[in-house]
Amino acid sequence: MKFGHILTAMVTPFNEQNELDFKRTENVIEYLINNGTEGLVIGGTTGESPTLTKEEKIQLYEHVVKVVNGRIPVIAGTGSNSTQSTVELTKAASKTGIDGIMLVTPYYNKPNAEGLYKHFEAAAQATDLPVMLYNIPGRSVINMAVETTVQLSKIPNIVSIKDASGDLDMMSEIIEKTDDDFSLYVGDDGLTLPAMAVGADGVVSVAAHVLGNDMNQMAKSFVNGDVLQASKLHRQLLPKMNACFMAPSPAPVKAALNELGVNVGSVRLPLVPLSHQELDVLKSELSI
Repeated sequence: MKFGHILTAMVTPFNEQNELDFKRTENVIEYLINNGTEGLVIGGTTGESPTLTKEEKIQLYEHVVKVVNGRIPVIAGTGSNSTQSTVELTKAASKTGIDGIMLVTPYYNKPNAEGLYKHFEAAAQATDLPVMLYNIPGRSVINMAVETTVQLSKIPNIVSIKDASGDLDMMSEIIEKTDDDFSLYVGDDGLTLPAMAVGADGVVSVAAHVLGNDMNQMAKSFVNGDVLQASKLHRQLLPKMNACFMAPSPAPVKAALNELGVNVGSVRLPLVPLSHQELDVLKSELSI
């Protein structure tokens, strides 16, 4: 299933007391829709999901759905390292009007291939919505094997994967071995164009918060056959994309949004805001 080319893994806006801020959430949604975003992934890594309570997540999903009002797809991250908790949150999220579910590979407890399959199968059976798998070995320790992904793709409502492995060979193999209607979105901004070149549908992006229009243009140039223009944009954007990860995400991109006048507040502990020195470097790299 295709959700567009540039999906933004949206930050979760907080107020000065580090509580959910629904007005700021509305502002950032409008900003993203007007600046190249074709879909939103909420309550994921960039949304600081480990620090959000179940109640906060449901409130966030409901509010985002209301504000978006069907203009672009909204995919909610409901995965965790507890299958029972994942199933419960998936069921609750499915009642909020969202368009899809994203399920991260279980972190910390390191299940084997059979455990992974049964975890995702149970979560997929808890909803009628389309499901996007999320492989991110840098944060979850496990790198889900191609064979497991291919096997999971045969479950009717598992329709996509966000692959943040950084391994283009593995992505190519997944694309080759899954049906044509199964989509792959890269999870590393700097690999957007290289991944699209081997058949990925696009990116679930952090940098799109501040580079959305340019990234959208890059993707469209590639799809329309103007590979030279797409590669030129890729080279120009790469240092800026990397700057968005100069400190643990989403601290840099939240700082960048705040500098651009799209106030999203700070990050929750254990993450910390950028230092003054880091902020100066970020502003220089992004020309803001």
